[in-house]
Amino acid sequence: MAATNYKIAYVHLTSKIRQTIVALLGVMFGISMYVFMNSFMTGVNDIQTVLAFTSISHIHIYNDGPEDNTNLVKKAYGPEVLANIRNAKVIQYIQGIKNPEPITALVRKQPDVIALTPQVNINIFFRNSANKINGTLSGVDVENENRVFNISEYMVAGNWNDLKYNPEGVILGADLADRLSLHMGDNINVLTPDNVSKTYKVIGLFRTNVNGVDKSKAYLNINSARQLLSANSDYITDLQVNIKDFEKTAPVIARLAPVIPYKVESWQMANQQLEAGSKLRNIIAVAVSLTILMVAGFGIYNIMNMTINEKIREIAILKAMGYSSRDITTIFLTQAMVIGLAGGVFGMGLGYVLAVIVNHIPFKIGGLNNLPMAYRPQDYLLAFFFGLMTTLVAGFLPARKASKIDPVTIIRG
Repeated sequence: MAATNYKIAYVHLTSKIRQTIVALLGVMFGISMYVFMNSFMTGVNDIQTVLAFTSISHIHIYNDGPEDNTNLVKKAYGPEVLANIRNAKVIQYIQGIKNPEPITALVRKQPDVIALTPQVNINIFFRNSANKINGTLSGVDVENENRVFNISEYMVAGNWNDLKYNPEGVILGADLADRLSLHMGDNINVLTPDNVSKTYKVIGLFRTNVNGVDKSKAYLNINSARQLLSANSDYITDLQVNIKDFEKTAPVIARLAPVIPYKVESWQMANQQLEAGSKLRNIIAVAVSLTILMVAGFGIYNIMNMTINEKIREIAILKAMGYSSRDITTIFLTQAMVIGLAGGVFGMGLGYVLAVIVNHIPFKIGGLNNLPMAYRPQDYLLAFFFGLMTTLVAGFLPARKASKIDPVTIIRG
């Protein structure tokens, strides 16, 4: 009986080939749009993450400033002591990370950590003749900085590794160099907050396509930065850390924060708008894609309903011949499954083709040469699964209706 059910389903699919094709196209376009939208949204999130992590690390360790010590009497003896202190002086505190070697060793031992780099960051004025621009000079360990931020990939002039062997060289953001009218080999003067002035030679230019970084940042050898500040040989202001999975910073911070006497901050904490934007785009993509699949499902429901209405006398005859309600349900559910499977396969293929085509269309915006696309297998599998489930639900309701038809009433007319 099962083989006969499948043969009847095949006859129904092929006898009304136009209806079958329309139903199949509905599923195919629904799934292809699901795949395309998820590929696009995932690509946008991925490229934004790549751009963001050219200037921020997964975990940032730094000295976030002194605690309030303007009323030491009350802190020492409690609030019950009556004290009136006028013109309180703020006690000088040590800037940067004191004795960083044990902290660096502790962080390096964490199993999730894949790279870390020390930095000496200085807020300075870049000067070239009459031009003066406020920005950040980062003294870096050249090799470790590249492991964390992959900055060598963004060099547009010069070589990143030259910074390691040239204590008088500096690498500028390309937009910063344009603002200062500087080119390779030119000299640039920097002025620190302590009025220390020094001239360096431009040995490289980089462009990360992050506007705020390219317009205001420069890199210097970390030892040269320490000399500029007259600091000791292990002085650092920041420790930047990358882990295996940038989404799983919480467990690492939970282990480090209690034992490190400085601020241990994840990228999510420092850039909540970045995380919120990524989640919002994902929600929009899923909502749009599911809506498309639901519309395709309603189309299949209508087509299956029309098929049942057209073949209502045939269904009555089948039931009169001894076919059970379960057999009738199987016949029409089989039709829906065939449409869902075929539409799913063709839909995944069409979605992939659309993503590839759009990915290769020139599109100049924000330093990008084309629209970003991601090709994740899970997106295709989810599209196929949701498309098949939508089709089966859309086919089950009319099939159930067909199984409840009373053959005597239909034959009598």
